[in-house]
Amino acid sequence: MEITQQQVLQALSNVEEPDLKKDLVTLNMIQDIVIDGHKLSFSVILTTPACPLKALIENACRNAIKHFVSKDIEVSINMTSRVTSQRNTGVPGVKNIIAVASGKGGVGKSTVSVNLALALAKTGAKVGLIDADIYGPSIPIMFGLEGARPMASNVDGKTRIEPIEKYGIKLLSIGFFTDPNQPVPWRGPMVSTAVKQLFNDADWGELDYLVIDLPPGTGDIHITVTQSFPITGAVIVTTPQNVALADAKKGIGMFMMPAINVPILGVVENMSYFTPAELPDNKYYIFGKGGGQKLAQTLDVPFLGEIPLIKGISDSGDAGKPIVLEDEGGMSIAFMEMARRVAQQVSIANAAPPQTPPRQGGA
Repeated sequence: MEITQQQVLQALSNVEEPDLKKDLVTLNMIQDIVIDGHKLSFSVILTTPACPLKALIENACRNAIKHFVSKDIEVSINMTSRVTSQRNTGVPGVKNIIAVASGKGGVGKSTVSVNLALALAKTGAKVGLIDADIYGPSIPIMFGLEGARPMASNVDGKTRIEPIEKYGIKLLSIGFFTDPNQPVPWRGPMVSTAVKQLFNDADWGELDYLVIDLPPGTGDIHITVTQSFPITGAVIVTTPQNVALADAKKGIGMFMMPAINVPILGVVENMSYFTPAELPDNKYYIFGKGGGQKLAQTLDVPFLGEIPLIKGISDSGDAGKPIVLEDEGGMSIAFMEMARRVAQQVSIANAAPPQTPPRQGGA
């Protein structure tokens, strides 16, 4: 009996995308169906290359074909992706802007930002990273780019900054334009202008994700970024300490304010526990236990994972080669899992109906 494309689509309409709660056919995620006798091939277009449920979805598709079409058919599935975007970000070519924030300093926000960006790039996404921490830019150090200066190009009569590329991502930091040995005593309006230039005057090209490392707290830069550019969502970094959790809660509250209204992609608990190199199976909860997860539950936002306190993380950042670049090892795995959860939440946020009209990009 000849197999038809309609049979295949009918079978795959029984496979639900677990996060988006609709079937793959309705979501237009099934494409390139080719039937050759008892051989079948098709593509599943996921919403991100970092999808943590890729294997589950592929297995569900195979079972659906076997159950509803034929158990004897030879199935070949191309699991690919096309990153979604709900709105115009205000930055040409950029599909999603992810803000990484913390209520207070010293919780490892920049370390999370850097390793998140690199982990997303390792999955195959096109990624950029802006160091918007004007008063304490650390991205140049963490990428081994101290003293580096971006090039400029002329595009349609306008001077454009060329982001520096390293480890597969595009980078810009205020630290590329200032003396690292001198403080930056800028007033609010100067800070806002400088931050907007990192977005508007740069030639970012085509990006799936632009990660923004915001300064600690809730100040001018946060307001400038969130009100000038439609942010896909924010990642909040905290440690298990009560004082850090209290400040993180305020940071989440700022993003949830009606005038800002940025979706919370989730909470990352950094420095969750200490594991000494000589005792890799031991966990010492120096700063308390489970605070980040409790905060996420209290505020009804996703919990994105725990990052241990391990000397190798800080050493790798100081050496200009962030730890997620290691192909093996628990720390690389921890950041990769966190990145997949962030990408998952971005896809969910993009599938939700907009709550307010999109804000326009900054001038």
